[in-house]
Amino acid sequence: MSKIAKVKPYTIENGDGIRVSIFFSGCEHYCKNCFNSELWDFNVGEELTIDYYENKIKPLVEKDYINGISCLGGEPFHPKNFLDTYRLIHQFFIDFPGKTIWIYTGYEYEYLHSPQYLLELCEVTQNRMPVTFLLHSIFYYIHVLVDGKFIEEKKQLRLAYRGSTNQRIIDVQKSLRENKIILYKE
Repeated sequence: MSKIAKVKPYTIENGDGIRVSIFFSGCEHYCKNCFNSELWDFNVGEELTIDYYENKIKPLVEKDYINGISCLGGEPFHPKNFLDTYRLIHQFFIDFPGKTIWIYTGYEYEYLHSPQYLLELCEVTQNRMPVTFLLHSIFYYIHVLVDGKFIEEKKQLRLAYRGSTNQRIIDVQKSLRENKIILYKE
């Protein structure tokens, strides 16, 4: 079970509008000067259970002025976190169909669609879950994906919604429709 290190209400730096930011624990990218290096450890925080969602996330998002959630970390797409990331955003999408979902990941969009990533997911779940279906369907819930590792040498303080110039802000729904990466308007 994945752990959530912290939930920050009313954030504006992790996506359009006022958002609830959910920080997953656990990351193996180890980016130099990562702003959340304390979240590299998979054991930081509380388990992401149904009760956790119902009591600590959902009440924050119910407010009309909240535009959606942003999942970051740590690494929401790490194979150890993938199933819980899927469950979280699937439930959120059902509960709040008019609100948006942003995901921050050190993985690149192309890698998340690769057979190698699928193989990693299968190894972690020991093929007990329909990960192929979950992997393909998770992207239909996500509105925006900010991809790529943080690279200190490419850091720019004035970038919107990202830390380094190599990171892309991808409009996932347009990208799926057009079968190519479409960047999100900034």
